Amino acid sequence: MRKFAPIHAAAGMLTALLATGCSMQDAVCGGGEYPVKAVGNTTGRTCVPDGEEPPDGYVRYPEGKVPEHVDDKWDKYWSEVVVDENGDIVKD
Repeated sequence: MRKFAPIHAAAGMLTALLATGCSMQDAVCGGGEYPVKAVGNTTGRTCVPDGEEPPDGYVRYPEGKVPEHVDDKWDKYWSEVVVDENGDIVKD
């Protein structure tokens, strides 16, 4: 029975993760932060502490279009879009 203990433990952990709705995807930012898009290029992004404004050269993503996980719908979309200092798309 002991040789199966690691398998049972792993199965239990996986079941717990799935039951709680935890995602297996990497989050774009850590807890207490939100992502912002760099102006003028497709790949620039950083994370900003909640309650703080984006640094110079970055803008907030539009509400409802914020990437949450690496390679999710919005992460892929914004990796192909350039925005200006107002957050307006200048190239897509």
